[in-house]
Amino acid sequence: IFCCSIIMTLCLAQLQTFSVQQGSTMDTRITKHFNIPPASLPIIPVGFLIIIVPFYDRICVPFLRKFTGIPTGITHLQRIGVGLILSCISMAIAAIIEVKRKGVARDHNMLDALPVKQPLPLSIFWLAFQYFIFGIADMLTYVGFLEFFYSEAPKGLKSTSTCFLWCSMALGYFLSSILVKIVNSATKNITSSGGWLAGNNINRNHLNLFYLFLSILSLINFFVYLFVSKRY
Repeated sequence: IFCCSIIMTLCLAQLQTFSVQQGSTMDTRITKHFNIPPASLPIIPVGFLIIIVPFYDRICVPFLRKFTGIPTGITHLQRIGVGLILSCISMAIAAIIEVKRKGVARDHNMLDALPVKQPLPLSIFWLAFQYFIFGIADMLTYVGFLEFFYSEAPKGLKSTSTCFLWCSMALGYFLSSILVKIVNSATKNITSSGGWLAGNNINRNHLNLFYLFLSILSLINFFVYLFVSKRY
């Protein structure tokens, strides 16, 4: 169960990294005189969480409690499972958004446009769709893991048990860098750029295929989680 949490963090790391690169090629204007910096994109899921967490806690949990009789609405393992499948959906949406972004660049002959200086006629807020779904997944999975590890640990190790979540996050971020290198090495001979994610021109890369790969990886991870959690 601990290992199944690593893949989700790996996906989060890629989403946060490449979304900034995507955002630097898009229209960042909010008003005539204000542009949102692409590097501040990760604040979007935080904004969603500020709204979603009270809604889940005050409306969803009491509603589910009536049917399940469980104080938390659903069990910790069920909450984690829902979060894992939502992270899979989020990566699939990210792949679709990237196909749209590259389509706009191709249709306007801007595949070699300079990031920031020559933005595509596509709002940066298109990236909010993937962040919205991942924000919900984040809330369900990470909170579920934290509560699960804490509730299942023996008395003397309850404070130590919370480190399991942070360890899985650390491993996820570390493995994300390794995964990028593996993907580039495996695809260097089938792409002109030397790999799906190689080079600085994201318009010429195959980020959409990489996101699709992460979605499939997340789906496999979900089925593994389903297998082990049912037998816990």
